[in-house]
Amino acid sequence: MNPRPIDHFVGSPVDRAAAAVSPPRLQRLIASLASFGGDKSGGVNRQALTPDDIRARAYLIGYAQELGCSVLRDDAANLFFRRPGGKDGSPVVTGSHIDTQPTGGRLDGAYGVCAGLETIAALNDAGISTAHPIEVAVWTNEEGCRFAPGSMGSAAFVQADRMQEFAASKDDKGRSFAEELEVVDSTFFDVPKRAMSVPFRAFVEAHIEQGPILELAGAKLGIVTGIQGVRWFRFTVVGRSSHAGTTPFEARLDAVRCAADLVIQAYAQSDGSDPQLRLTVGRFNVDPGAVNTVAAGVEFTIDLRHPNDERLDSLETLFRSWSGSHQGCDVRVERIMSNPPTHFPSEMVHVVRTAARTCDSHAIEMLSGAFHDSMYLARHCPTAMLFVPSIGGLSHHPAEDTNPEDLAIGARALTRALLALSEPIS
Repeated sequence: MNPRPIDHFVGSPVDRAAAAVSPPRLQRLIASLASFGGDKSGGVNRQALTPDDIRARAYLIGYAQELGCSVLRDDAANLFFRRPGGKDGSPVVTGSHIDTQPTGGRLDGAYGVCAGLETIAALNDAGISTAHPIEVAVWTNEEGCRFAPGSMGSAAFVQADRMQEFAASKDDKGRSFAEELEVVDSTFFDVPKRAMSVPFRAFVEAHIEQGPILELAGAKLGIVTGIQGVRWFRFTVVGRSSHAGTTPFEARLDAVRCAADLVIQAYAQSDGSDPQLRLTVGRFNVDPGAVNTVAAGVEFTIDLRHPNDERLDSLETLFRSWSGSHQGCDVRVERIMSNPPTHFPSEMVHVVRTAARTCDSHAIEMLSGAFHDSMYLARHCPTAMLFVPSIGGLSHHPAEDTNPEDLAIGARALTRALLALSEPIS
């Protein structure tokens, strides 16, 4: 690496650091990381703790060490790249995850890690020291597609007693999370370990939006005020199978007809009067699934999201009112997952807002509809998020992309926010 001379940058330390962000260097790092698990479609399949994930971690460790960072890990295989501060205290932390979906893209999660490392490179180039250490975290298994549930690394960091639960999780080949952690231990035996739940001064996560809102608004940056609460429900409808040709309608116990009526009632709640509500029927399985048989059973799911717990409660009450007999069928309703809404502290949103609007006067405030590691970090320390646009709103797809200019703007805003929190030393 060839840092530009300090006098190349003018202005305050924050201005100098933001100006030192190098779009080509950021793009090279993103491309290099995408080569681990990259495929011919242009996408990336780098699921948690696979050989590609391990190799990507080794690459990032080397990259961070070249920047002068020390490297630490913990029992959940989370990585931390630390740039020292004038005070040896709690760090200001950024970062995200690098694991992907099986048909993932190159930016989901990875952008937040790369933007964090670019901040450190920019600080080095501009010759800026900070009062507080800055760390870039790589959280383990955010996606949850190989080992369930998702966000294991950040959840375990905040709640270490969940490690036993997570250790037992197995992938579709029977490999356990605990077994893969042993591989991490043997591969990175020379990387020092530290305790879980160490204090953070603050956490700021940069991420692609994974939706169309910023692009539609013509904004380059999103100031994230919180993460929607989510509840998952499983509905089981039990009817009676019978012959499709010989059974009149009045004699049928048709599980599909009953389930379809419930789905229509559910979607009626998302009629546009509440623009913050997200309601999705993601699975709809029919038994026996024969073309000429009235269905004996249906199982379907609803993913429900909203930033207000009271609204989630009212809809759950509605769903549970459907339990019992409906159109002659037996209906059972079960909540299978719940995460409360996350509201980022106003002082952290202010830091991100100031940084973002310095870089993009059209930056907008918005909620995140997707899960992120920040959902758990917000229970541990003051937390905020920053979004950059996703072209066409596309994510979890090989064609996932963001304009390089927007990625650089996001890195500059992240640099400003991290410096505001870590206090530059003139």
